[in-house]
Amino acid sequence: MRKIVAFAVGALAAAAVAATAPAHAVEISVTHWGSQLYGVPFAVAMEKGYFKEAGIDVTGVLTSKGGGTTVRNVFASDFPYGEVALPAAVAAAAEGFDLKIIHAGTIAHSNIWMAKPNSALKSIKDVEGKRIGFTSPRSVSQTTMFMILDKIGVPRDKVTLVSTGAVGAGFTALESGGIDAALASEPQASMYADKYRVVFAAADLLPPVTQTVGVTTPEFIRKEPKKLMALIAGRAKGVAFLYANPEEAGRITSKYYDLDEKIAVNAVRNMAKVKFWGAGDMNIESMNEMIRGLKLVDAIKGDPDWNKLIDRSLLPADLRS
Repeated sequence: MRKIVAFAVGALAAAAVAATAPAHAVEISVTHWGSQLYGVPFAVAMEKGYFKEAGIDVTGVLTSKGGGTTVRNVFASDFPYGEVALPAAVAAAAEGFDLKIIHAGTIAHSNIWMAKPNSALKSIKDVEGKRIGFTSPRSVSQTTMFMILDKIGVPRDKVTLVSTGAVGAGFTALESGGIDAALASEPQASMYADKYRVVFAAADLLPPVTQTVGVTTPEFIRKEPKKLMALIAGRAKGVAFLYANPEEAGRITSKYYDLDEKIAVNAVRNMAKVKFWGAGDMNIESMNEMIRGLKLVDAIKGDPDWNKLIDRSLLPADLRS
């Protein structure tokens, strides 16, 4: 009995110390923060105080248009951590950047294609002979479209893929008749829902794919493992909350992304349905699915050495397998 009482007192004392310990204030990098929904778990975790509970105070989020820019932001930061596109992380490692992938981020396809209400393009079954928009050569959107065509058995020369640049430019091309379907993602799909209709979504046609990952440097893992563990734990709690409470998570997103509340709620709800966000565990099959797609557009040669790139030591025990 004495041992049990002594243990309980010690545990309470440790909890009290943890509760009063100051959280470390940091800024992090998240790809497409404020414009696409990769960062929603971070917004939720900041709003609900999950990061502070875990022992770290995330006071701001740096962003970029994605790709290698976000990775460079990570390496230039005083707190070298960011959630970046998996292709960008793999490319940076191939270029000699000394980085480690410490958790998975988004784990489902986000690309959606929309058409005019009266278009003859009613579903993916009607795609032959049509002009389909994507952003740029070797992009994730081109990769995804190649994967979809392979999956449904339609030869690529039966479809005209049109590079439109940014998503907004794609809708301009759609409106002028230059293409039959424009690329979108959330929240853009919800923004344009009153004017255009969804024809097909990659998440409905393809297996899960790891789109984004959390990265840092080996040196920072050695230097500040507790801060990184707190960041992963806070984000994971944010993911759990948004699945349990998608409407409230949408309202939080509206605040942090400066979005119309109705659009934000609808966008978060839509992506929650396809299980867009992961708690952090890394699925090699899902990561290889992204690599397979990148090979289709000649964006990558060879296979990444996941054993060298991945470090699971900072994940909660139940997410390490």
